[in-house]
Amino acid sequence: MKTYTAKPGERGQKWHLIDADGLVLGRLASRVALILRGKTNPGFTPNIDTGDHVVIVNAEKVRVTGNKADSDKNVFYWHTGYVGGIKGRTPNQVLKSNRPEALIEKAVERMMPKDSRLADKQMGKLHVFVGPNHTHEAQKPEPLDMAKANRKNKVQD
Repeated sequence: MKTYTAKPGERGQKWHLIDADGLVLGRLASRVALILRGKTNPGFTPNIDTGDHVVIVNAEKVRVTGNKADSDKNVFYWHTGYVGGIKGRTPNQVLKSNRPEALIEKAVERMMPKDSRLADKQMGKLHVFVGPNHTHEAQKPEPLDMAKANRKNKVQD
């Protein structure tokens, strides 16, 4: 029996729609990373882009569990390039900023392979939107109910 290897462009790509309202950030990001890489497809090949497109709406309503939202343990740092130019934000500060979708994008990016042109191409298939509207109705994305898959995926108030 021979090992199956996918060829580029051999498989059509699906579009998935995820509503992030109340979903736990880490669980959402790990599932989205699997879909983007193509690991949920039977013809997964590590060196070929076999992943699907993912559209995430209501990005500002994603939840961070535990005390990670405001604690000093989970701060996103960056450096401006100037002396003393270290900056940082907690997840709550990112969600309250003018670009809350960056929290989901960065969480998914950190779960993808590092320093890879293939990972950059796969990240291009991630489309995150603030609010319930998106610009990909023409692609007819299939709704993916993350909350139904596991009760821990959604935070119950």
